[in-house]
Amino acid sequence: MIKGQIEGIIKMFDEDKDPDEILNQFKAADHGLQKAHYLLMDEVFRKSLALKLVKVMNACPGNCQDAEKIEYLKDQFPMLEFDELTSKIKETNAIDKRLTQHNEKNLKKDLEDTPPAT
Repeated sequence: MIKGQIEGIIKMFDEDKDPDEILNQFKAADHGLQKAHYLLMDEVFRKSLALKLVKVMNACPGNCQDAEKIEYLKDQFPMLEFDELTSKIKETNAIDKRLTQHNEKNLKKDLEDTPPAT
């Protein structure tokens, strides 16, 4: 669709069409590009958030301090608007960081509490 609009604009220039008609075609092509950009960014952000949610769900044993927040984000995921995605990605990153620190601390404690093999 956008390719056809661009080709049409080039043809209009070649045929010395009215500048207002060319401008209208530029506006239509620009609108198409903006829509494609929005859809692509929405998909990229949703995939990023989905991957991060899976990571934190796997890292949370179900009773971690962020379990309710993770469940809320998971439930809200399909309904999130584009402008909410980046803030939810940041929230999920913060949860991931806390979980990583918590799990590393617990692993270290478990290793310290494990008696040496004889």
